Amino acid sequence: MARPTAPEKEPGRLKQMWQVFQMTRRYDGAIVLYLLLAFLAPTAAGVLLALFFGDNNVVLWILYVVAGVLAGVLLVLIVLGRRAEKAAFSQIEGQAGAVGAVLKSSLRRSWTGNEIPINFNKTQDAVYRAVGKGGVVLIGEGPRTRTQAMLDKERANVRRILPEVPVHLIYVDAKDPQATPLGKITSTLAKYKKALTKSEITAVSNRLASLGKNGLPIPKGIDPNRVRAPRPR
Repeated sequence: MARPTAPEKEPGRLKQMWQVFQMTRRYDGAIVLYLLLAFLAPTAAGVLLALFFGDNNVVLWILYVVAGVLAGVLLVLIVLGRRAEKAAFSQIEGQAGAVGAVLKSSLRRSWTGNEIPINFNKTQDAVYRAVGKGGVVLIGEGPRTRTQAMLDKERANVRRILPEVPVHLIYVDAKDPQATPLGKITSTLAKYKKALTKSEITAVSNRLASLGKNGLPIPKGIDPNRVRAPRPR
């Protein structure tokens, strides 16, 4: 009788970080320089503080230097995470389902979204919806000339059941220099003026679910579940 196969162990944190770095380096040639600067700048600052304020006290020297090194490590993790996310976005930008991948993996806590589009057409253009403190945001994926009609239709649907809630439109198209880049969707959402409280966000999300369009299949293209940027832990 064959023995049951033991489940594969997840890689440790250091290995995960190395994998993230390797993936990022393939698409970001400047990542090594950024990480070196991120580590050396705080470390150098700690050494300088020790020189000027250590007062020949060994304990203070150690504290300043250790604090600088720890700050450097923290900054390296932050920079690596952001550059890795940017590298991941560069791989999927322009593909069907890219906006859904961003909504699933990168939204901040004050926003909710779904990787499944609420509307799409035969050319794989799609409309996604996010709800957060700024209100309701409809995101068109594809050329504006083809997504405009779908966005207008969905905006009318939202205003019909939620006339008091602000509705914003975002256009995402890799070929349009005036459109919102894929990697700037979350920062664009953060710029909207607060219009809803946490409880109102939940109420609005539940109300929009009554439109009955969240079950539409995603257009053929990439699998959003496989394009999320790995994050160091």
